[in-house]
Amino acid sequence: MPEKFIETPYPRIDSDPHAARVVRYFRPSDYVVWAGATGAFPGVLYFWQMADPARTSMRTALRLGGFLGFVGGFMLAYQRSSARFWGWSENKREEEKDLAELSKRASEGKPLYGESPQPEWVQGAAHRNSAYSQLKFASFPMFNLVNHPHHGSDPTKYGAPASEFSKESN
Repeated sequence: MPEKFIETPYPRIDSDPHAARVVRYFRPSDYVVWAGATGAFPGVLYFWQMADPARTSMRTALRLGGFLGFVGGFMLAYQRSSARFWGWSENKREEEKDLAELSKRASEGKPLYGESPQPEWVQGAAHRNSAYSQLKFASFPMFNLVNHPHHGSDPTKYGAPASEFSKESN
């Protein structure tokens, strides 16, 4: 099935970035959002307790709230970083970093997006399952943990050989 191309206000870097890459490209603002969500969840519980006091201890609820805030904040930061890869928000910094990183890999003769021990059909299935999966975090959190050649970008801009391009377009 051919990949769907969406017109975006900024250049698309990668339609299905690997999870490690998304986290590596976090901006300081993403960490602030993550920290804010981590603190906001138990903070809201604490103020709710002040407004409507209960006779039970809040210790367990605040711990659980902190954990849920941490996980939710991470997912929000991950989603923000992914939106920059897709070209949905300003991504000049990521574009420059991506060009430098993948051009270096191409000049060293390495595969642009890493090697994978999985067969090609598994890589294709992983791509189909994880492409734009960050939009569905509320129902089913899924991350791209498989290196595959399906990223919706032109590998020739990094100096990759033409054989890599033909593999990319499948």
